[in-house]
Amino acid sequence: MSDFIFEVKNLNKTFGMHTVLKDINFNVSKGEVVSIIGSSGSGKSTMLRCLNLLEEPSGGDILYNGESILSKGFNTNTYRARVGMVFQHFNLFNNMNVLKNCVIGQTRVLKRSKEEAEKTARFYLEKVGMLEYVNARPKQLSGGQKQRVAIARALAMSPDVLLFDEPTSALDPEMVGEVLEVMKDLASSGLTMLVVTHEMGFAKNVSTRVVFMDGGVIAEDGTPDDVFNNPENERTREFLSKTL
Repeated sequence: MSDFIFEVKNLNKTFGMHTVLKDINFNVSKGEVVSIIGSSGSGKSTMLRCLNLLEEPSGGDILYNGESILSKGFNTNTYRARVGMVFQHFNLFNNMNVLKNCVIGQTRVLKRSKEEAEKTARFYLEKVGMLEYVNARPKQLSGGQKQRVAIARALAMSPDVLLFDEPTSALDPEMVGEVLEVMKDLASSGLTMLVVTHEMGFAKNVSTRVVFMDGGVIAEDGTPDDVFNNPENERTREFLSKTL
């Protein structure tokens, strides 16, 4: 068993003639909260999508607990249950109520009984403050409420890691806080989290580590204190001076 939950080795991703990720190398330890920051188009979301196999890497390797997720015969469904993803636009099933949204993955992928799945779903919906909405459909919820349901749905799968792809960027400003509050609680619970975010306050105050991406490469990787207060890279300094 590896000491790292993720080991990313020489990861490349191209779309046609366009190279989006160039020779990415980094490791993630259990319990780390890693914020991935950078300008739009820097490769942040593509890297996260490669980690969850929503995009197929063009080169390099990704190890999860020491095993290559790109190896032949690797079970993607089981893997995606262990490595949950929370999307920018929630990706809830509009034809199902809140409870069913949080139950279906458990019964289909984890083969839990309906009773056990509902109990687990209710537990996590309560955790994110959405238990009273179990019978609501997504269209009846605000953006912040949808995102909290999406987080509960991901947690109900008992993941080892949660990947967040700009979880607040589709929200109205007044709803951002309620989602960040839930994420803060998760971070303090010891869950391993990788968060692509524009929320610099979260990156600075909640993360254990910050990765700055620029032009498809990791330009800086360090503690929040190092990256925000003593950035080594000129591009990091430039980016932070514009965003802070």
